Amino acid sequence: MMNQTLIILIVAALAFVAIVGIGFTLTTGQDDVAKKRAREIGAGRITPNAKANGKAADDAVRRRAKTQEMLENLRKQDKERRKITAARDIASKLTQAGLELPVPMFWVMSVVAGAVCAGVVWMSGADGLVISGISFKSRPILCGAAFFAGTFGLPQFVLNTMIKGRHKKMINQFADALDVIVRGVKTGLPLGECIRIIGKESPEPLKTEFLTFADNLAMGSGLDRGLAQLYKRMPLQEVNFFAIVLMIQAKAGGNLSEALGNLSTVIRSRKMMREKVNALSSEAKASGFIIGSLPFAVGVMVFMTTPEYIMELFRTETGHVILAMAAGMMGAGITVMRNMINFDM
Repeated sequence: MMNQTLIILIVAALAFVAIVGIGFTLTTGQDDVAKKRAREIGAGRITPNAKANGKAADDAVRRRAKTQEMLENLRKQDKERRKITAARDIASKLTQAGLELPVPMFWVMSVVAGAVCAGVVWMSGADGLVISGISFKSRPILCGAAFFAGTFGLPQFVLNTMIKGRHKKMINQFADALDVIVRGVKTGLPLGECIRIIGKESPEPLKTEFLTFADNLAMGSGLDRGLAQLYKRMPLQEVNFFAIVLMIQAKAGGNLSEALGNLSTVIRSRKMMREKVNALSSEAKASGFIIGSLPFAVGVMVFMTTPEYIMELFRTETGHVILAMAAGMMGAGITVMRNMINFDM
């Protein structure tokens, strides 16, 4: 009886040990697998739903690579466009100024302006200057200098002023144009139709530029070439950003309305930052203007009170030397102040 009881206890103990060993083995294996999987997830090698999201992840990687390639190509194209617009010839300047004027006519008008300046100098009866023993009293030489300044200096100054004003108007209107495209795309209109709407409803210079852009697209010039022509007529960073967004969307796909909406926000932020910089630098600009105009104002007041005193600068050789030195120092000072208070954005 004791032997049977002992045998039953031994068998029961062995069965218990076997069950415990099997359970421990199974439990340890699952824990190791779970720990290994947790380590891999933490290291970023796999995701919890790797099988389900594997295809989407591969598509995202390919799209990201394609976008990077597109950005690199667009950077190269932007450098080429900058080289083209850096020439700054008269034809491109006239186009950027919005003038429908042939180049020969521009030069004819420049020659007329130079002749008018030379005539004014001739009629004024100026006798010239004497600086450091070098005489500039020849009236034909003074008239020739006035003709050169009136032909090549004055028209270029007026043209550059018109270009800057037109660019400023374009920057102020560009964000609104992008908003029109965003709303049009969301309602289902094609890009070309949205661009034509901007050309019809917007003020100048946005009207002319976008109508020309829409006409180029309608004639089959292609989006890339049309954007290049738009950038050539308006070499602005905002137009460059617009071209990059459209080219990426055309070749890599994506939500055009969202991309242009973000670009509109960026352009408005740049405009606000530019206005903030202008406001902060307005005091320095006013000080520079006052300092630059002060010598001329003092000279005019001295001439009105004691003309014989101030005219010594124009009658004697020493006075001519002083005037030449003052002009050089004034030019250097104005250049330094202008570089200090102008900020490019």
